[in-house]
Parts: sequence; structure tokens; C-alpha cells
Amino acid sequence: MSQLSRIQRICDANGISGFEDDVVRAIRDEAGTLGRFAEDSLRNLYLYRTENQSDKPVVLLDAHTDEVGFMVKCIRPDGMLEFIPIGGWVSSNIPAHLVRVQTFDGKTIPGIVGSKPPHYQSEAERKSAPDIASMYIDIGASTIEQVLQMGVDVASPIIPEAKVIYNEENGLLFGKAFDCRLGCTTIIDVLDALKGKQLDVNLVAGFASQEEVGCRGAQLTARKVKPDVAICFEGSPADDTFLPAYQQQTIVGKGPMLRFIDSKMITNPRFQKFALDIAARFDIPVQKGVRNGGATNASALHLSEQGVPTIVIGIPVRYAHTHWGVSSLDDVQNSIRLASAMLTELNAQTIATF
Repeated sequence: MSQLSRIQRICDANGISGFEDDVVRAIRDEAGTLGRFAEDSLRNLYLYRTENQSDKPVVLLDAHTDEVGFMVKCIRPDGMLEFIPIGGWVSSNIPAHLVRVQTFDGKTIPGIVGSKPPHYQSEAERKSAPDIASMYIDIGASTIEQVLQMGVDVASPIIPEAKVIYNEENGLLFGKAFDCRLGCTTIIDVLDALKGKQLDVNLVAGFASQEEVGCRGAQLTARKVKPDVAICFEGSPADDTFLPAYQQQTIVGKGPMLRFIDSKMITNPRFQKFALDIAARFDIPVQKGVRNGGATNASALHLSEQGVPTIVIGIPVRYAHTHWGVSSLDDVQNSIRLASAMLTELNAQTIATF
């Protein structure tokens, strides 16, 4: 499979937090020749590289499989679905978008997020941000019985409707769940690039569930893998559409972002310097990020066991946590180059200095 088709398959898959089954199946199919798989009860997927040998330091390659979405809270008598958000949403980004309502037998039903039209809104309503409690999802049913007959019920997952589009002229990707399915595809591509090569470290990929609701899956992956170091791949919110140029640190098309700090982790400075030195030596474009908000699975990984040196390789994503994101294929490829070069250079002696 080509890199683009892999991105399309994994990003297009259904998989809000707690319901990552479709994504896990897609990753298994895409990476089946690269090692041995295992799973746990939280739907975390582990991939142990075929070439791993005993008595080598373990590097965890982390990315989360889940995406933000919604869940059916209750069904109105008129067949409309009330819902709650899963993960962080800005309420004004939600109305008038298409969604997929997933039935419990795995099918999806199209729906649209409805809200009161402006013709019926008061002056105060028109000037204020919409309240999620006032929204609903219309799947074309007019009674509770029709909704149930369609296979939808309370707690049905709701996925944003979008499918990956690639613009060859500018190298941009448009689609959903780039946070963090692009991280998942990057890990697969890294393992593929290193296939058959002897390294001084063992590689375990941890495709973690439920990051968007509190980095829950990564807490288990860290305890199971017990890595010596970890690389967290993330779809990092781009800042190039609203900040002045001198403040921008996560620009689409300018390379992966290596963050020094966010709300829940101060990056290990020695591991970070190693990554930056590798980028400079191999002429890989990177961006330096200082964030005062947000967090990633690294928040759980770096505090696990006796502490795990962890860095974040962030692929810039415009409009993260909406139905549509925009990313650069060049940034994905440079993330693959950076991680592959780092893993080729890492050894026990270097890790001991972190």
C-alpha cells in the first residue's frame, strides 16, 4: 500500500474514544508484516518489532488511535438525537456538519447536526455561542421507534463525517482525525523504513486508546511495555492562521514540532537536544514549540514506572478538534525521517545520558 492510501484508510476509519475497533483493524492490516501484535482490555494495540532482541533498551513509539466525536445521550419523541461531546470541542464548530452515527452492529447512518435557524433566534441567541445542549442530530427518523429500528440507541458513537482528500499541487491533506491518526501512520512508516535493519534498541509501537478523554490508554501501555525511552507522535494544533509570524511555532509545511513544554510535561532537555542535533545533522526541518496549554500521551508516559525520558514529535494540524483538519504530507515524511534517524543512532550509552 502507498503512504497516501494508508493515511486515507486509517484516518477515515471510525474511532471515537472508547470505540477504536475499526482503527485497530486497519492498523493490523497495514502493519501485519512488521512484527507481533498484542492487545489489552482497553483496546490498546501493541506491535513488537520482528527484529527485536533481548538485552537491548526498549523504545516505545506512541500514538493514539481515538478521535474526538460525540455520543447519543437520549432520543427525543420526534426522533432527534441529543448528544454529548467526546473530547474537546468548541461548540460553534459543531452545527450544520455531517456525522456518522454508528450502530452496535458496526454500520453507520448519516446524520446532520441541527440547531435553531437564525430566523427563530432571539437577539441574545444570535450574539452568543451555541450551547451543545440545544443541538441535536437528525438521522431522518420521526419517532423513537424508528430510531431504534435503524439500530441507533442511547450510547451510540457519533463520528465526524470526512474522508481524506490530497491536493497534489500543494501537498496538503484534508480530512478528519489527523490528531492523531497521522501519528499512527507515521509509526507504521518508520517501522517499515527500518525493516530488516539491526538497531541497538528494541522497538515497540503502542497504539493507545482514549487519549482525548484523559490519556487513559497510555497509562496502560507504559506499564505494559516498561520502556527506557518513549517517542510520542502527535497531531499538534497548528498556530499559523491566527498568531503573528514571530509567535508561530507550529506551521503547516515547516516540519515536525518538537515541544519543550505544555500543560502537563516539561520535555526531558537532554533527549530533546539529541533529537534537535539529529535533525540538524540529517538536514531535517523541525520547529521548536513552547506551549502553555494542551497535553499529549507524553504526560502519562514520562511519569510511568521510575520515569521515562519522552519527547513529542508533533505533526502540525490546522483546525484540530473539528470535522476537518489540514496537514502537509511533507511534515509527515519529515517526521518519518526524524524518527528513523533517531532510532538508528540511539543506543544504551546515549539513553543513559538522558
